Amino acid sequence: MSWEFLVTALVVVLMPGTGVIYTLAVALGQGMRPSLVAAFGCTLGIVPHIAASILGLAALLHASAIAFQTVKVAGVAYLLWMAWNVWRGRGALQVTDRRGQASNGKLIRDGVLLNVLNPQISVFFLAFLPQFVSVDATNAAGQMLGLALVFMAMTFAAFAIYGAFAASLRDRVLSRPRAMTWLRGTFAASFTLLGLRLAVAEQ
Repeated sequence: MSWEFLVTALVVVLMPGTGVIYTLAVALGQGMRPSLVAAFGCTLGIVPHIAASILGLAALLHASAIAFQTVKVAGVAYLLWMAWNVWRGRGALQVTDRRGQASNGKLIRDGVLLNVLNPQISVFFLAFLPQFVSVDATNAAGQMLGLALVFMAMTFAAFAIYGAFAASLRDRVLSRPRAMTWLRGTFAASFTLLGLRLAVAEQ
């Protein structure tokens, strides 16, 4: 495993995207532990994309306009649904006490779907992982799997750090109603913009 892979992967996982925004919203709304569950769900959501890239299915998704568009439309709809829920004070940024927190299953489900329904991730892994596989590797699939597991570990760690930072500010934010109103608008706009960016994405 090269330093080039580790540095490139670190840059990628630290870039704000749907997983980061979702984890931040859950941390501010429900606290540290739920944010870790959300981070796990987002990380789990890249497993199908990694499997597709290793098995070559991502190439089929990349080649098939219909398959790509179908997944993309579902992803856009889900992001807009998340934005609507956040704007109404529900969903990821819903402020609750411990008794009212979303179940682990729901947090994981939402995190998984946010990533599974983004076909660009499959295309990304299809282009990204093979670059760091040795040209003389006797087991390229195994090497890609090893790189993918490291990438997943880095993804979870980065999301957990984002979540811990947001959770540390939670009490301060909750004591300011105007701040919560501003955050709802910001997160709703973020999910909307991510949805629009996915909507105009090309293969």
